[in-house]
Amino acid sequence: MVFPIPDRLLVAIGGNATHPEDIEGTSNEQKAIAARTATSLLPLLLQDNELIITHGNGPVVGKILMRQALTRDRIAPMPLDICVAHSQGGIAYLLVQALENALRRAGNERHVACLLTQVEVDGEDPEFARPTKPIGPFFSAADAAAIQAELGWLMKPDGARGWRHVVPSPEPLHICDISLVEELAQRGTAVIAGGGGGIPVVGAPDGARCGVEAVIDKDRTSAHMANLLGIETLLILTAVEQVSVDFGGPNERSLDTVSLQEIRRLRAEHQFPSGSMGPKIDAAIDFIEGGGDRAVIGHLDAALRALRGEAGTHIVRDDA
Repeated sequence: MVFPIPDRLLVAIGGNATHPEDIEGTSNEQKAIAARTATSLLPLLLQDNELIITHGNGPVVGKILMRQALTRDRIAPMPLDICVAHSQGGIAYLLVQALENALRRAGNERHVACLLTQVEVDGEDPEFARPTKPIGPFFSAADAAAIQAELGWLMKPDGARGWRHVVPSPEPLHICDISLVEELAQRGTAVIAGGGGGIPVVGAPDGARCGVEAVIDKDRTSAHMANLLGIETLLILTAVEQVSVDFGGPNERSLDTVSLQEIRRLRAEHQFPSGSMGPKIDAAIDFIEGGGDRAVIGHLDAALRALRGEAGTHIVRDDA
């Protein structure tokens, strides 16, 4: 199915797409990855559109925590909300620079801006008692046990690849300064916002806010942000070409265009693991149920092709 290019778009870039597992995480590596991301997104940036970009931070914020743990006897560690803010600013800086460099080489003067974004959550969210969000690198079972004993981190298996640090991931309730995101986008600025799911905060009756220890799922924040802004197309870019069912089995198949009813059925059959594709499918469902027309899940390198319907998996309303 061929789809028209929308004039209002929210693009969510996965943490593993911007920081793959097979790199050390050096500054030069991250700059190179940002430049490659900019090349993939340039066709979208060259459109006459309102464009908002969000990004994950799971690999990066996990490394920030590990770096703090290794130096904790010399430097006082930061709480997790400030670690999220650090990752949000650092990743966005690299993306802003790479995207604007790509635009200038194409002879385009469009601006890219980062808005440091707080996201309100419920301080009583069940996630704080039962964390589910894996962050950081993978460890063997033995190393995970040693880390849990030494640092008090909750470690859980994440698929067949190993064990990871798990933290609370509460539901996003309110995107702070959403009006500023909208205003910048309407002026033609490509806006990077909600990085890492946003900095998690709780609000007080008097309007004051304070940070909490959590990492919000960036896809759910992206879906919520798109719904608030009335954006009809959500593009989730990751490291796989399409969503698959019966993954790894003899009956594995990729999904092209699928209705909301069908994707709900497949989710109920536990086709989408919580540590990988599950959050993206949940976000896509939330987005469509919240008023969106189409959620696309595809590979970062095929961004424009996925948007056109030539690649990726497209989740649409039942009446589409």
